[in-house]
Amino acid sequence: RLVSTTEHTRAYIKIQDGCNQFCTYCMIPYARGRVRSRRRQDVLDEIRGLVSAGYKEFVLTGIHISSYGMDLGMSLLDLVQAIDKVEGVERIRLGSLEPRIVTKAFADSLAGLAHICPHFHLSLQRGSDDVLRSMNRKYDTRYYYDKVSAIRKYFPMAGITTDIIVGFPTESDKNFDDGIEFIKKCAFSDIHIFPYSSREGTLAARKYKILPKDIVYNREQRLLKIKSDAKSDFINKNLGTYSEVYAETVRGGYSVGYTPNYIKVYSRLACGSIGKLKLTAPIFDGILGE
Repeated sequence: RLVSTTEHTRAYIKIQDGCNQFCTYCMIPYARGRVRSRRRQDVLDEIRGLVSAGYKEFVLTGIHISSYGMDLGMSLLDLVQAIDKVEGVERIRLGSLEPRIVTKAFADSLAGLAHICPHFHLSLQRGSDDVLRSMNRKYDTRYYYDKVSAIRKYFPMAGITTDIIVGFPTESDKNFDDGIEFIKKCAFSDIHIFPYSSREGTLAARKYKILPKDIVYNREQRLLKIKSDAKSDFINKNLGTYSEVYAETVRGGYSVGYTPNYIKVYSRLACGSIGKLKLTAPIFDGILGE
């Protein structure tokens, strides 16, 4: 059980381990086993202890948190609703989600909670239906976009971040170009980009020949430009708005914290304090708060 962290306001709470998805590129189901969820009471007790130690924001993490509770006869939403009622919790932030969990009912229920952060990390991996099938991702781009739309219906200013694997062995030039157009359509607030790495023992490693390094590199560079533009667009969308920020660390003479929708904010707040700030201008890798 976690009793303290190196950050002053935010604690990461691991709620489950293991995965049952068997994506063709991933060793986790073999190395970490099937889904195993922590008991709700254990999670709540840990959070109460951290609240008493001064922590205010709680990030729910795990290998596949969308599967939380499937072995306990409950769901991730059940747990989040229980955490939302814990006295002293001011923010709940969800870790990486699989698209299937984001139904309209799920988004509507989250929107009714007092402390949920409008920031959703929705794993995509590739914006091409052909490549998604070869990855065994169990959804296509239309299904995924429906989930993005559901989030934005209930959280219009939500930050939606994602993961993209670049250079998967089955990815053709057309697949890549289609993927870029889909990524732009989704208008992510940030994108985590990972060059494909062949893992011994996975189906992809046995079945597919890796792409030449220069092709992967060139595609990665194109995606990095898309990432930069997407992040800038989201920051610009938030200029002039007001947001509550927890000052967590110090950098370059500024305190640094995050908005609920996960924009990094540089301000003159005292580290460890909370303030409602006007987001005024892009600065460094975030936005200036006054």
